[in-house]
Amino acid sequence: MDISEAERFHTAQSGFSNSLIQTAMTLTLPFCGHNKVDHFFCELPALVELACVDTAVIEAEMFAASVVFLVGPLGLIIGSYGNITAAVLKIRSAEGMRKAFNTCASHLTVVSLFYGSAFFSYLQPPSKYSRDQGKMTSLFYTLIVPMLNPLIYTLRNKEVHRALRKVMGRDSAA
Repeated sequence: MDISEAERFHTAQSGFSNSLIQTAMTLTLPFCGHNKVDHFFCELPALVELACVDTAVIEAEMFAASVVFLVGPLGLIIGSYGNITAAVLKIRSAEGMRKAFNTCASHLTVVSLFYGSAFFSYLQPPSKYSRDQGKMTSLFYTLIVPMLNPLIYTLRNKEVHRALRKVMGRDSAA
């Protein structure tokens, strides 16, 4: 097993273990009153909200896991882009720098959309949690962001740029 396979295995094992622990903790909670989940998806925060006991421990565990699984990778991504930026700034031609930064811009846009909505959804205190905001945020990061990915990456294509300019009536050659 090489290092990348070991890292993938560890990552998958960590995610599975975290999900197993959170699910087990949530499903052992006593639920009172109506047991209708008022959410688009049956996510753990929506289930925890139905419990009729103090949920501070599970909320703290969910918050800690969110920090580890969101802030950790985002920190690595930001560090990587710091190294990329340093390398790009060493490029002597302005055109080369522009091309390099344009290549990174689409990825940073997708990462910002995904992590921004995930941070908004999972790293806010329960007292600030609005059911409707939670529903819209989960809809955003599960449907809207994946739908925008192809569009964001496609906009880097020169033929797509020309076609968009032509459709919008801004093509001087048309």
